[in-house]
Amino acid sequence: MEFKNKHFFHRLARPGIAFSLCLSFSAVAIELPLPEAVPGGVALISIDETDTATPPTAKYKKKNVMVVRNDNQWLAVVGIPLSAKPGTHKISVLNKPGSNKSYSFKITDKAYETQHLTIKNKRKVNPNAEDMKRITREKKKTTNALAHWNKKLIASKLALDLPVDGRLSSSFGLRRFFNEQPRRPHSGLDIAAPKGTPIKAPADGRVILMGDFFFNGNAVFLDHGKGLITMYGHMNSIDVKQDQQVHRGEQIGTVGMTGRVTGPHLHWGISLNDARVNPSLFVPSLQAANEESSDSQM
Repeated sequence: MEFKNKHFFHRLARPGIAFSLCLSFSAVAIELPLPEAVPGGVALISIDETDTATPPTAKYKKKNVMVVRNDNQWLAVVGIPLSAKPGTHKISVLNKPGSNKSYSFKITDKAYETQHLTIKNKRKVNPNAEDMKRITREKKKTTNALAHWNKKLIASKLALDLPVDGRLSSSFGLRRFFNEQPRRPHSGLDIAAPKGTPIKAPADGRVILMGDFFFNGNAVFLDHGKGLITMYGHMNSIDVKQDQQVHRGEQIGTVGMTGRVTGPHLHWGISLNDARVNPSLFVPSLQAANEESSDSQM
């Protein structure tokens, strides 16, 4: 798998925006994801409002958007859904009561690769009527979890750790075919590892959903605040409880092959303002490894 984005923490797409941000006025530093304004990517948008009293409220496609402090300026961190069309998009910002302003940004197209998988358990590809009832019930829970909004940012920084040591087996955004039948694009990053390999929280958070799901198998959803949700699927064991507070590096479970799988691995997904986005944009180690690989080939 190839990651083409370089210079993860060297610079942002727009001049004058630094990666050292302040979450509050006590100068708490935070690191941001790599901006990539494509379907499944992240856009960073400067907000003109400089009032330090209260953070402005931002929305994209009627969803609340994360806003963090950048020196004397606010910055919107916007998740772009895979379904987004290339072109000009807007966020709306409420700076103060009765004061609305729009900010435009451009989304460029991105071609994701195609992947064909063979699933032995055919019910995981074509569920029966009883399966569909279960899937419908579970979808309501997972949809609510991925859209969860907490106005407080729990994570101390937005640069995340890779949750498990393993081989990156399936990249984000793949156009997937199960038993030659087209399905939705891959909404996360797959990391292949032996059954029982520890899975660790990539940042501070809180368990907002956990359980056994038809497609995702044993799964955990963590809330990191301000619309940032991470999801862990196909786990062998779950080592946390509902509503538990977890810290960066704390074990939350182990790698397994539950649900719809072809082998043991972790499916790691990230939702930002209810948009499934590329986890590799949040992990400095992936970008650093890609830079080293590119440099060695020069």
